[in-house]
Amino acid sequence: MGHDDEPVFKRSQWGTNRYYYNPQNPVGLALIVITLLFAGTMMILMANRAGPFKPSPTPATTPWSPAPYDFSRPSPSSSPAPWPSLPPTATP
Repeated sequence: MGHDDEPVFKRSQWGTNRYYYNPQNPVGLALIVITLLFAGTMMILMANRAGPFKPSPTPATTPWSPAPYDFSRPSPSSSPAPWPSLPPTATP
C-alpha cells in the first residue's frame, strides 16, 4: 500500500487536543471498520432487545415494596397534658 509510514492517529485540526483514526494507515482503516461494525451490532442488539440487552424473563422473587405507612396521630384530648410534679424540696 505504501502508506505504512502514516501515523495511526492524527491530531484534529479543529483547535482541540483530540485525535482521530487515520484512514491512510491500514491499521487506522481497520480500526474505523471495526468500530463501525461494533457500533452497528450493538445498535441492532439494543433494537431487538437481544444479547446483553435481553430483559430477564421474570424476577425470581417479588420486587421490594416499602412497608405501608402506618402512622396514626394521637387523638386530641379534651384537657391539656398535666405538668410533671415537682421534686420534693428540703425545708431549712
